[in-house]
Order: sequence, then C-alpha cells, then structure tokens
Amino acid sequence: MKWGEVWFISLDPTIGSEIKKTRPAVIVNDDRIGSLPLKVIVPLTEWKEKYAVAPWMVRIDPDNENGLDKPSSADAFQVRSVAQERFIRQMGKLPEITMQEITKALAIVLCIEL
Repeated sequence: MKWGEVWFISLDPTIGSEIKKTRPAVIVNDDRIGSLPLKVIVPLTEWKEKYAVAPWMVRIDPDNENGLDKPSSADAFQVRSVAQERFIRQMGKLPEITMQEITKALAIVLCIEL
C-alpha cells in the first residue's frame, strides 16, 4: 500500500456527514513515515458538476491506470487515517500530476502554504 495507489476501502461505520460505504480512495501519506498499520487516505466519490467550484474537490477521469469506472472526485475535505484492515483490493494508481492537485487541495483544507 503506497502513496498514489487507489484502493477499494470499507469506510463504514461512519457518523453524521462522514463519507460512507465501500468506495475507492487514494493513499496520500508519505511511504517513508508511520509505524502504525494505518494509511492516510482521501476518499473518492462520483463527480458532480457542482464540485467544480470547490477547491478541495479534484476531478479524476477513469482510465486503465487508475481503475475507476466513472468520473470521480477526490474529496480532500474528508481526509482521514484508516486501518489497513479496511483495504479490500487495489484498483490502480494515480499519476503524479493528479497527486499534485490532491496535495494542493489538502493544503487548502489544512491551511498549509506550499
């Protein structure tokens, strides 16, 4: 399980407005850190045009490399750490350029200057 990989992950149970269900997510933590069996992920959700104005939503179109089957969005506002036991199967990998966009979205959400 490495940075930039897209995995099908079980996110239930959840509370309130947390993103739920079993869905794709991308690993965003640095592979060189962490001794706990956790990964920091950004969940993916189906793309909706209303997301175009939200700077924390990064559109990802499906292709053979990422394994997605429909236009999706990385929702950086829903970033979280999850146990590796939630990971079901690897779907694919995102290209460096998309990961840079997700990093920028995370910086906006977390008030980090790049």
